[in-house]
Amino acid sequence: MTFYGRVQGVGFRYTAKCLAQSLGLTGWARNEYDGTVLMEVQGREPMIHKLMEGLNRNMFITIDWIDSEEIPVIQESCFYVR
Repeated sequence: MTFYGRVQGVGFRYTAKCLAQSLGLTGWARNEYDGTVLMEVQGREPMIHKLMEGLNRNMFITIDWIDSEEIPVIQESCFYVR
């Protein structure tokens, strides 16, 4: 997923990591040079929806839109920040 909006410098990646870990999700998030955040996340779909809800509840993060695509699963053991 690529997140657009006010997503850098507002704790987006740290919030995503904490939420993902609490929901049993794996993957990673990293800042891109164009001001977006790129995130790969794996887990049960309801838990991914809870992650999105949690990110939208943060008063500092403003997500304008998200581009997403399904990719092949890669076995990962945790969620981390790149």
